[in-house]
This record gives sequence, C-alpha cells and structure tokens, in this order.
Amino acid sequence: MAKLSVCLLTYNSSRTLERCLLPAQCIADELVIIDSGSTDGSLELLNGHGLSAIYRPYLTHADQMNFAIDQAAHDWVLCLDSDEFLDAETLAAITALKPELKDPTIGYRIQRYWHVLGREVQAIYPVSSPDKPLRLFNRRQVRFNDQPVDDKAVGAKTRIVLPGHVVHDTFYSLHELFSKLNSYTTRLVDLQNIPSSLTRAFISPIFAFLKWYFSKGAWRDGGVGVVTGVYAAGYSFLKYFKAWCRHHRLPLK
Repeated sequence: MAKLSVCLLTYNSSRTLERCLLPAQCIADELVIIDSGSTDGSLELLNGHGLSAIYRPYLTHADQMNFAIDQAAHDWVLCLDSDEFLDAETLAAITALKPELKDPTIGYRIQRYWHVLGREVQAIYPVSSPDKPLRLFNRRQVRFNDQPVDDKAVGAKTRIVLPGHVVHDTFYSLHELFSKLNSYTTRLVDLQNIPSSLTRAFISPIFAFLKWYFSKGAWRDGGVGVVTGVYAAGYSFLKYFKAWCRHHRLPLK
C-alpha cells in the first residue's frame, strides 16, 4: 500500500484550520504543514493536535506548495490549502485508492466547490464552480507551475476525477476579498509582464463584470453574485492600472 503525505499550507488559518485538518488526518500517513507567519493562533491550534509547522516566507502559492512537496517523506502527495475541506465520500475514495497508487503518470482531480461570504457560488474569477484541480499525484511526475496567481499542478499524463468534493471556503468577508484582490493583482504585476494601458484599465472591467455576472451565472447567487462580479471587474481594472502605475514609476507598496 502506498504511503500518502498530505501537504498543507497555512497562514492565519485559525477560522478554518480544524475543519481542514480533521479529515486530512484520516488519510495522511504524514502531514507536512508549511506556515508563512501566522499570528492568529493557528500554530497553537496545531500544537494542540500534536503537530508543528515549518516556517517559510510566502512568495507564490506554487512556490510554497512545491516546497511543501519537497519536504514530504512519501512520493504520493495530496495538496490542500487550509480553507479546503474534504468530504466523507472523497475520504473513502482516497482510502480505497491507496493500495492502487502505483502508476506515477496518473494524477487525481477533486471537485472543488467555491464558497464566498459563506455561500456556494457559481463562479469566482478566474474559475467556474465547481472546478476540478489536480491535487493527488506522484511528486516525481507532477509539480505546480510557476504562475504568480492561479497556479496549477501539471505533469500527469492521465487525470482521473475522484468521487466526492472539497469545499473551498474563501473570502469569508468583504475585507478579506478586497485585501486578497489587492495582493493578488500586485503580485501579478510584480511577476508577469502585464500591458501598461489606461484604456484597458477602464474598458476591460465592464466586459469582465458582464462575463462573470451573466455568462458565468453569478446572477443566480443573489447579492453574493454581485460581489463576485465586482471582484472580476476590480481584478481586471487593477492589473492594468497597476501596470500603468509601475510603468510610470509610481509605488505600488
């Protein structure tokens, strides 16, 4: 039977950590926890479960997750963020799968349902919900790509969707949503070549809102759908506007 390392990223995760941790412990032969500087009691919560985290400053999600994978004792890894919760069906599927984990070219995807402000949504830029990220794989075959935002695990030749799902409980407040919107777009401009264009900055948000509110079905989510539409528009505006500011040597931080 293959041994499984669960790789978990944390940062000020006390709100969600226990709900993530308890199911993960049911299937993990090893837990690798990488923390980027929590100050909210997350580390104390881990200590209460007899666990500890490795501290590492955060650059990008992909960089942090690849570091976690490198610390694992086993080649088969399951990668989670601390606001993702495995359901019982997924736990049962992974438990049944562990004796069959032999082919390193096969990776396993998990249906992920996004929750914003405590409610399930149809979409949150840049993904529709549910999406199916590759999260269980052999680390000798698969790594996360180097995208500064919205990275993906790549390298599996065959991808199989597991039964069950994971709840992604993100953006629990407007403050968190706009804080992450700001940090994501700054990171994007820092690490990618975004065109410097005021025209795009002011025109693209209109189309972004229309696409993500109407075409992606966010209108069905009521007030939260308006919020996710505004998030898409804000993301589009800020990435081009910040690129313009950077081009004119205006400080972003």
